Amino acid sequence: MKATLVLEDGSLFEGVSIEGSGERIGQVVLNTAVVGYQEIMTDPSNAGKILVLTYPLIGNYGIAKKFYESKRCWLAGLVIKEASRISSNWQSEMSFVDFLKKEGVLSIVDVDTRTLATAIRDKGEMFGIISTETSNKPALLAKIKEFRDKGEPRHIKDISVKKPTEIGSFPSGPKIAVLDMGMLQSFTKQLNNLGCSVTLLPYDTDAKAILAMRPDGLIISNGPEEDEAIHRITDTVRALLGKVPMLGISSGHEILGLALGVDRKKMAVGHHGVNYPIKSATSYKGEITVQNHSYVLNNGALRSRKNVSVTMRNVNDNTIEEMESKSMKLLSTQYYPASPGFDEPSGTFLKFMKMLPVRKRSKTTTTKSTPQEAAHAKA
Repeated sequence: MKATLVLEDGSLFEGVSIEGSGERIGQVVLNTAVVGYQEIMTDPSNAGKILVLTYPLIGNYGIAKKFYESKRCWLAGLVIKEASRISSNWQSEMSFVDFLKKEGVLSIVDVDTRTLATAIRDKGEMFGIISTETSNKPALLAKIKEFRDKGEPRHIKDISVKKPTEIGSFPSGPKIAVLDMGMLQSFTKQLNNLGCSVTLLPYDTDAKAILAMRPDGLIISNGPEEDEAIHRITDTVRALLGKVPMLGISSGHEILGLALGVDRKKMAVGHHGVNYPIKSATSYKGEITVQNHSYVLNNGALRSRKNVSVTMRNVNDNTIEEMESKSMKLLSTQYYPASPGFDEPSGTFLKFMKMLPVRKRSKTTTTKSTPQEAAHAKA
């Protein structure tokens, strides 16, 4: 079935729909990763977006449920050059095309993604529409405008858990609460491997209820950056500053900044990929990170916060990648604290563990140290 992608600047790209029919509107973003299409598509931070995967062949190793980052795919639409006809990985449980059918993702293939990526790079991220119903540009542009005029989206309400949900129970380990805007499953696995009991909380849980739980630490998770719920979550986090150790991840990092009185700005082209270099101002040692964001905190505004330090910056554009406050026991990262492999905890989670109070063992427990105590011992 013939399909059309129109960007709000009037650019038009023709292709073929391999799954679904109708129309989908969303912000068009690029992701430059060579692998990881399943993880990217099930990342709730991409909710409502039209995703362009720049690698020319997608789906060659199929789909496996174990690699879902959430319960489903949240995309408005998908744009690729070519979908693989085979799945050659031994872990594959279904083909990429079957995955698209299962998730109901309106997808357009045979698109010149090189030209499309160049347009986004040169003009910035913008809204677009995928349609199998018409290729009439003025009509499609009018629908984009109508969509934009509706105001802020409401994806977080659908993404977040509806009631407190415990993932992993380790009575002697740290109790970690998560304000859930789309916490990745790979992150909770890392925390469980550190001996943490993780409780996902609905996004609208208030500060009083969180403090009543007496968590050892609170994580403000990744999730959509443009959502009406951001304002409410920021107010909650502001009320908790200095009262409980906190870790912000990606959009959670931005919310911590907003709670500190630091504004954020939208980038012309966000960081969406797996090869973004960051480094500390005090070292020439760099790290390669996974990132998925279109906003960054304002450099100038953060300088006025004397009790908050910028500990990592992006090598390419000097944007803030990590900040820390020892007095408030606060740590936040614009990048994803991805595991180096086999769900091994990232350095970011180990650093956060050091901010938490060490739980005292009872006399009946063994003398073997917990993962949290081991993290403290490495300090």
